Amino acid sequence: MTEAPVRLSAWVHGNVQGVGFRWWTRSRALELGLTGYARNHADGRVHVVAEGRRTPGEKLLDLLRSGKAPGRVDLVVESWEPARGDMTGFEER
Repeated sequence: MTEAPVRLSAWVHGNVQGVGFRWWTRSRALELGLTGYARNHADGRVHVVAEGRRTPGEKLLDLLRSGKAPGRVDLVVESWEPARGDMTGFEER
């Protein structure tokens, strides 16, 4: 049985703007075969939305929390839902 696609929504808190974080996230997501985007928000957070199989989504989430990302990640708050299938590629927004 094939894994149903899922949508990960991750709000990343910390020093994650202006440090190459979105580019790094995009690179990792594309390596994992995920679609979506990473978007800066005015309050300093980055919102990462990624769709694909659950296992690669969990790997991306682990990478976001790994301490290997540019900048400083203090907290990642995630939620999961069924994929919408409305994205192609992975964008820095």
